[in-house]
Amino acid sequence: MIKKPQSIINKLYPLAFIALIVAVWEAVCRLGLVAEFMLPSPGKVLNALISEFPALLGHSRTTLLEAAAGLGISVLAALVFAVLMDRFEFLYKAGYPLAVLTQTIPTVAIAPLLVLWFGYGMAPKIILIFVACFFPMLIALLGGFQAADPGVLRLYRSMNAGYLRILWDVKLPYAMDSFFSGLRISVSYSVVGAVISEWLGGNGGLGVYMTRVRKSFAFDKMFAVIILTSVVSLVLIKLVDIIQVAAMPWKKYEKK
Repeated sequence: MIKKPQSIINKLYPLAFIALIVAVWEAVCRLGLVAEFMLPSPGKVLNALISEFPALLGHSRTTLLEAAAGLGISVLAALVFAVLMDRFEFLYKAGYPLAVLTQTIPTVAIAPLLVLWFGYGMAPKIILIFVACFFPMLIALLGGFQAADPGVLRLYRSMNAGYLRILWDVKLPYAMDSFFSGLRISVSYSVVGAVISEWLGGNGGLGVYMTRVRKSFAFDKMFAVIILTSVVSLVLIKLVDIIQVAAMPWKKYEKK
């Protein structure tokens, strides 16, 4: 009986912190501590978000399509590579350092090369999103596979179960929690990666829109894009939570 009010109070903390940030932001703008064209007030940003919402909605479709394509390919590739690296130790030793290496290369640095090689279409954007999302998914799945109960693994092996049977019955169920943790990270990376890739050019997308308004010094519209991108990422993360509860119903009761 005490847990519900406590849960509501816990959810109010981040909302109160956000309200405090907005209040400080508004105060800074009203006192003129920062030039208005550099830091528009929250009210102006909200007006820009409302007035430009139809245009932003159209650009959001393009960004989400790119993010979904890159994320989907990265999840499938990570699953395949995680299984192979878990099954064959030499692949793990050879592939893991390369996977780490992909995270040491700044995405902004390779983006111009991808445009040079693949043009201004969706291909370089999807590849950039794939690079950003692949590593978190791979590490999450490998960690989940390695977290499988050794006792259960020995039991299956004592009954001469093959790797595919062990993978399906033991390792995949154990990896589900890690999989969704990695998916939350990758979902946010996919949206941010799509916006960054669109900075280099294209016909649509939130990144393209942001570049255009930046050149016209419409910073209120730039802030509107930033807020919209954050909201979209939060909605997608929440969607992952819903899918996790549907796939793992017992998680719903663990959180209570």
